[in-house]
Amino acid sequence: MQIHPLITDSKRLAELCARLAQSPFVAVDTEFMRENTYYPDLCLIQLADTNEAAAIDPKAEGLDMTPMLDLLCNNEDVLKVFHAGGQDIEIFFNLTGKTPHPMFDTQIAAMALGQGEQIGYSNLVDLWMGIQLDKGARFTDWSRRPLDKRQIDYAIADVTHLSVIFPKMLEKLKITGRGLWLNDEMERISDAENYRNDPDKAWMRIKVQSRKPDVLGRLKAMAAWREKEAQRKNIPRGRIMKDETLADIASHPPKSQADLPKVRGLSPAWRDNEIGARLMAVIEGAGPLSKDDLPERHRNGAGGGKEGSLVADLLKLLLKIRSREINVAPRLIVRTEELERLAAGERDGLELLTGWRYEQFGHDALDLVEGRLAFAVVNGKLKMTRTHEEDLAP
Repeated sequence: MQIHPLITDSKRLAELCARLAQSPFVAVDTEFMRENTYYPDLCLIQLADTNEAAAIDPKAEGLDMTPMLDLLCNNEDVLKVFHAGGQDIEIFFNLTGKTPHPMFDTQIAAMALGQGEQIGYSNLVDLWMGIQLDKGARFTDWSRRPLDKRQIDYAIADVTHLSVIFPKMLEKLKITGRGLWLNDEMERISDAENYRNDPDKAWMRIKVQSRKPDVLGRLKAMAAWREKEAQRKNIPRGRIMKDETLADIASHPPKSQADLPKVRGLSPAWRDNEIGARLMAVIEGAGPLSKDDLPERHRNGAGGGKEGSLVADLLKLLLKIRSREINVAPRLIVRTEELERLAAGERDGLELLTGWRYEQFGHDALDLVEGRLAFAVVNGKLKMTRTHEEDLAP
């Protein structure tokens, strides 16, 4: 494979992208910093197919990245291959308002092949290629210039290995017939809505015990305010205020700005500064959350309340058994939230009751909660039995 020198000029980048556009896939990775910013600071992009690989310096003066962004976000003929690519995809969304598509994530594919729920890249390389990666450059400050050869070689290795592993994974998925299982997951990851930071939805990520409309109304207003402050200043939202502090203020709002320092997590400066005044204006202007926006309360069906927790535990046991039998990571089959909803009596809108998930797990899960499937210990071994039907195989 040809490894190019670091690309810092528009002509070489355009030529590289023109060649990669003729490939069936391109492996993609990025290096970025975000410890001190709201938006990730893109520092390096690595691209590779089976013939060549290169690192691109987005900080190079005058570099026109349009050909690369077109390749990744507008070219539907080239599959983009990532490993745990969520943060990489977010970067390209921030740059273009679009996400790379079509795409393939090797971490998700590994789940379908029984290789763990969140296998790291170094473990993936070791598993598929028998290579122990040098981790010495993991904590590089990628924003510093110049980058030395060791740093660039470390970064490029992320895509050169990926370009070798991907075809092998694809072949195994074809043999096992599980390639179609991944389509929904890949589409979900590449959905642009996942990367759109809507301030009005920021409150949904914050844990709060109360369901009172006035509390949730304040939480929504303050979370939106914090998000906009962080975006405007380009600093992490937690630097403005921690989630716990937001939830505390939403539940117990201060009567005046002078009371803000009494809130755990806020310094005495909030008593007199402008940001404290803006926060108080938001609190005072917040109305109760509308009935339509209130979070759904899982209804108590046959598995509601304490019984629901017990049923959910049985479903988790069934999931553990099934995932081991078919050698698939449990998380790919179903998320815990869906199990709890099924245990609480819900049926509509559950992915485990559709497609391959229903065939592999959902059918039995439904039978379990509706009394048609039971667990039994026979001769020291756990068995699943159909109620009034012949025993299933252990």
